[in-house]
Amino acid sequence: MNCELKDIDFERISRLVYEHCGINLHDGKKELVKARLGKRLREGAFRSFAEYYRYVITPEGTDELVMMIDAISTNLTYFFREENHFAKLGKIVPVIMTATVKDVRPGRLRIWSAGCSTGEEPYSLAITLCEHAPYTHMDISITATDISSRVLHTAASGTYQLDKLKNVSSDILKKYFQSGCGRWKGYCRIKKEIRDFVRFQRFNLMEKPPPDFLFDVIFCRNVMIYFDKTTQAALVKRFYDCLNKGGYFFIGHSESLTGLDHGFKYIEPSVYRKEQTDRL
Repeated sequence: MNCELKDIDFERISRLVYEHCGINLHDGKKELVKARLGKRLREGAFRSFAEYYRYVITPEGTDELVMMIDAISTNLTYFFREENHFAKLGKIVPVIMTATVKDVRPGRLRIWSAGCSTGEEPYSLAITLCEHAPYTHMDISITATDISSRVLHTAASGTYQLDKLKNVSSDILKKYFQSGCGRWKGYCRIKKEIRDFVRFQRFNLMEKPPPDFLFDVIFCRNVMIYFDKTTQAALVKRFYDCLNKGGYFFIGHSESLTGLDHGFKYIEPSVYRKEQTDRL
């Protein structure tokens, strides 16, 4: 079955995706939507995109709506992507760990990997911490979130095909990964001491963060490019509110806060900081 995605159905699906998770599906994404949702139509025996849309907006279609968002979300990532960010993290972490800023407890570090996809970013963060200083005995936690339940399942397993690790050095592989054997030959798994740093959970960035979402460092890279300016501005405001004073905010190299109203101090391209004193 090869259903046609009519313009009216694409517009309705695009509006639903935008309202639910803020992703802006412009006309250039029509073929992507058709390809990614085509499998959902076949598996659910839907006769058209119109019928599929009518189903996902009903109470009975709530689970399928989650599956739809999973299918549309873009999940491209790899270990140590934009590696200069991890070098920067290694330099600033000692400062944060010894901070005496009000409301920040010395020796404690909280990091949020927002839009973590299949887990390469939060695990790269954990490895960076271990490489730059002996932090394993300190109070460290990395919260990794994504809207896609499917990618979070992969992330929590910490298991990856070897071709996903091509840009990881042999030293890092030996120290922090276990090679699979038998039916797992050709795979590697993150060692438990690294996995234990990371807590994965499903979270929609369009929702209000829970009260305990207070962090010293936030990574949200190559996520905001899928949102329009209005959504970007609201999201940046949420991130600012979730950062402790003196905390750092990392975005993707292809992203910028230019044109957005925000309270961050510019540090260098794609790196910002929440000042230790409130701005007037």
